[in-house]
Order: sequence, then structure tokens, then C-alpha cells
Amino acid sequence: MKRSPYRSMPPENAVGRRDFLLKAGGALGAGLVMTGRSLVFAQQAQGQAPAAKPAGQPPKPKTNIEDALKVPRTKWSLPGPFPGRVVEVHDPAAMPDGKVDAAVVGAMVEKGIRGLTGKSLKKSFGQFFAKDDIVGLKVNPVGPGLISTRLEVVDAVIGWLASCGLPRRNIIIWDRFDYMLKDAGFTAERFPGVGIEGLQTMDEAAAEGKTQDNSKWLKADGSHVSAPNFDQAVYYWADVEGPKDLPYLNQHVFNGKHSYFGKLLTKKLTKIVNLPVFKNTGNAISMATKNIGYGAVCNTNRLHQPLFLDVCVEVPAFWPVRDKMVLNITDGLRSQYDGGPDKNAKFAYIDNRLYFASDPFALDMVCHGRILAKRKEMGVAVNENPRFTNYLRYAEKLGLGVADPAKIVHVKA
Repeated sequence: MKRSPYRSMPPENAVGRRDFLLKAGGALGAGLVMTGRSLVFAQQAQGQAPAAKPAGQPPKPKTNIEDALKVPRTKWSLPGPFPGRVVEVHDPAAMPDGKVDAAVVGAMVEKGIRGLTGKSLKKSFGQFFAKDDIVGLKVNPVGPGLISTRLEVVDAVIGWLASCGLPRRNIIIWDRFDYMLKDAGFTAERFPGVGIEGLQTMDEAAAEGKTQDNSKWLKADGSHVSAPNFDQAVYYWADVEGPKDLPYLNQHVFNGKHSYFGKLLTKKLTKIVNLPVFKNTGNAISMATKNIGYGAVCNTNRLHQPLFLDVCVEVPAFWPVRDKMVLNITDGLRSQYDGGPDKNAKFAYIDNRLYFASDPFALDMVCHGRILAKRKEMGVAVNENPRFTNYLRYAEKLGLGVADPAKIVHVKA
């Protein structure tokens, strides 16, 4: 199984890329060898690392969040029909010996949906969908074989939708990167009759510096072959420049100050089910809001350093996500409490849990509390500074969800 070359930058107080480069430099100086892939990414990170700044919080770059808020809301807008409600389902029989029991997971999905809506599966379907919807299942394939969305969870969701009359051809499993979907097992052979779409491609060999041939992703006019997949009329703008080098363009399709939404979201999907996994990113989490915030648009690496967690609020505030993402199911069958957002077997553990919510911000607040407890239990140094959850409170101020623990109803079904 290939390891994803895509890397996401952790927030403050984690080992950041600058720290990594210092460590990498030390390693090289000590005679250790970095692979081409590692070196390329280290070089990219070096180019993207911000200049040293004086102590204190730097000002937040300007963004076009006001444009998002001007668009009238719909009946489907976040936080959906169950603001502040989070249902947690635990079954110790879900992953015996580390292998998924599909029947148990199917029962957990049914229990979670019923617990969220208070209705049968068939009636619950009508709470979120119509039979002519085009439903996108946003999975997280970043840690294939260890910490990616379990195929059996996706099976259970597809089974529910199909049993309620939604044609399988109206279901599309998607992520930003096509090769990651394949690595994680999301193929047409595994999911017959269901669409599989990546918003973009990336040439791994070119990204790793194994070839100077960029013809697989770069057109003669200098544009990325995946550029037509993004809607240049619908974008998240931030006053932060994307690097101009080819490795960055290979991974992010565009540079500059615009992060365009995928046309899959703006033109095709009418509803979205978000299926993140339970894992950390530094002292914060990389779950529901990050899965969609960094998965729906391109040109994102420029945003990590100055806007990291705010992106998890401001991208979902735009209508292609806000008015379509009706359900979130966080896959905590196997969870990871440290070493994220990339996979790290040292910190992964079987937890046999699934979490359900229409409100991704309440969901992430509950999961943040749970991962915090797990990190303490395992003796990991924990930083409980409010800045690691302030983005959730920011979302509540924008009317996108509930973040106040006193207002969240956490049901253990």
C-alpha cells in the first residue's frame, strides 16, 4: 500500500514544518538519507514556511467570508435539522481482532441514524434526502489501511440510501485526490453502480522528484489538467499567496489567492454526507469540519499556516457545503489520538465507535473532548489552550452550528 505524499500541516504547538525542516536538516547532517519524496516535500515546506515573526498572535489575513454570509440560507443549511445533537454508538463487537464485522457496523449505522432523528430508517431518509437527490459521500482516504474511512461504513450508508429508493447511480463517493480513493479501496469494482470521483489528480512521481516529466498533469499552456474540474465562479478567497513552483501547482491545481470549489459540489451534487475519521492534528482534531473544509476546494496548503482552523469554518460557510451537507458520521472504529493527521500505527487503537450529527461543529466539539481525554489517558502532553477550539465557537457565532458544551446534547445510544 502506497503512502500518501500529500501532507497536511499541523497547527501551532505541534511539530510544525519549520521544526520538521530543522530536524530533517539535522538528520541529513548526521548522514541519514531522506527519500526523494520526503526531500521534495521538505523543499516545498521550506518554500512555504513563513518568515520569522515577533511573539504574539499575527493578524488574521482578510478573506471573503462576508460573501458567503450574504447568500440566503435554505431549509438544508447548516447546522441542519438537529443543531447541537450528537449521537455516539459503541459496540465492542464492531472490529474483533482488528477486522470489521460488517453486520455489526450496519446495525451501528442504523442505531445512530435512528438515535439522531428519533425515526425509522425510512422516515429518517426523508429528513435529509429526496429520491432524486445526487448524494456525495465525502470520505477520508488519507491513511489507507489504517485510519481511512472504513469501506463497511460506506457500505452501510449506501445500503440505507438505496433501500429508501435512491438509485445507486445517484450516489458518488468522492474526495479531493483520485489516487487516494484508489489507495483506500474506493474503486468501481468494490462499489459497483456507484460513482467514484476525485476532484483532481496529482502525479506522485513528479511530486516526489522521481521524474522531471510533468506531462501527466501539466498542459502545454501551463495549466493543470484538473483545472476544469474546479468552478472559478465559486471560491474561497484569502489574502495569502500560493507558491508559484511546479510541485505546488501539481498538488494544488492553482496558486494565487483563490481556492475554487470543485464543480462536483457546485454543479452536480445536491446533498453531501460527510464521513471523516477520528484522529488528531497536533493539539487539535482532524475530523468532520477539516475533512470538508480542506476537501472541497483546491489551493489549500497556503492556508494552513495563517488560517488553519478558521478554514474549517469559512469554507463550509459557503453554499456548496452549507446548503448541501446534511449528515456527518465520524468513523471512530479505529481511532488515532496522536501523530495525525497522517496515519501513525503507534497511536492508532480500536475504539469501536461511530458518531452521528447534522451539526458538524457540535460533532467536532464532542470528539475534541473525547480525544483530549484519550491523550491524557495515554500520557501525551496536552495543550488545552482555547485557540484549538475557538474555530468551533466562531462557527456558532456565524450560525453554522453549536459549540457551547452546555447546549450540546450528547446521546450515547
